[in-house]
Amino acid sequence: MSNRDGKPGRALAAILGCAIAALSASLAPAETLRVGKAGREAFSFVPADIGARTGIFKRHNLELEIASFGGDARIQQAMAADSIDIALGSGPGLAFIAKGSPVKGIAAMAGPPLLFALVTRADNSVRTADDLKGRKVGVSTVGSVTSWIVSEVASQKGWGFDGVTQVTIGDDANRIAALKAKAIDGAIVNLAVALKFVQTGEGRIVLRFNELIKDFHVHVIFATDKAIASMPAALRSFMTGWFETIAFMRSNKAETLKIAKEIMETDDQTTAGIYDELMPMFSDDGRFNSRALAVLGRSFVQMKTLPTEPDMSKLYTEDFLPKK
Repeated sequence: MSNRDGKPGRALAAILGCAIAALSASLAPAETLRVGKAGREAFSFVPADIGARTGIFKRHNLELEIASFGGDARIQQAMAADSIDIALGSGPGLAFIAKGSPVKGIAAMAGPPLLFALVTRADNSVRTADDLKGRKVGVSTVGSVTSWIVSEVASQKGWGFDGVTQVTIGDDANRIAALKAKAIDGAIVNLAVALKFVQTGEGRIVLRFNELIKDFHVHVIFATDKAIASMPAALRSFMTGWFETIAFMRSNKAETLKIAKEIMETDDQTTAGIYDELMPMFSDDGRFNSRALAVLGRSFVQMKTLPTEPDMSKLYTEDFLPKK
């Protein structure tokens, strides 16, 4: 009777259909995403390299083309020019969207700015952060997180947002070179660069920012409007792969250090120290925090990036984050 009503045949056909569909998906060509990093040596952006090298993104049928840029302004320019699809940038970079940049934030990837340190020369020209009033401090680009940090330090010291003269210099290497040449008195750089500068005996760290700034999105993942419209599935796959990579980094320290050391060009001890200090800043879900967004909105006005606080809800979307 079973053979007459055809049920086994239909069941077998359904099973074969599922198997063929799964095989077709596995054989489908991987989609390529062009990913830009706002800095090459920053530990913040190492997850992209780790996810690519360990095959995590490949499991989600993605190939990443990773490029590095010297700060937020340059990475925003690259998105506007359709040179990249996704950018790993800073929270203050959201201001570019309010000014018309054709992108949106798609994930809040890191909280307080544990990554950055303010360094000076070891010649005692600047002993503490209090000595920086009216001095020149190197930052990456206008509207960057390094720029905002300098302004926030000056504000909290009671000097006003313009109490320190900011000099936009580009990437970390350029900032350190300018500091050594005495063109500036201090520089905001990522922790890996700061520690290497101290190890050479040429510099000192005069300020860290983990206590100074609590509610903040130091880093945000952006996608271009074009990518949002044309490859939404790839963006969802990227975000899923990203958070799988963060989980991998938390539970596989040794392999993470091996890749991070090569990317950041640091020694074993420095890389391990950076890992221990900075892993806590990464978000496990990418959700945006209302208090951090409020701080960012105020900062845009304080830094004179925007004349008024924007509607922050229009600058980002959580549509591509993994479902809770």
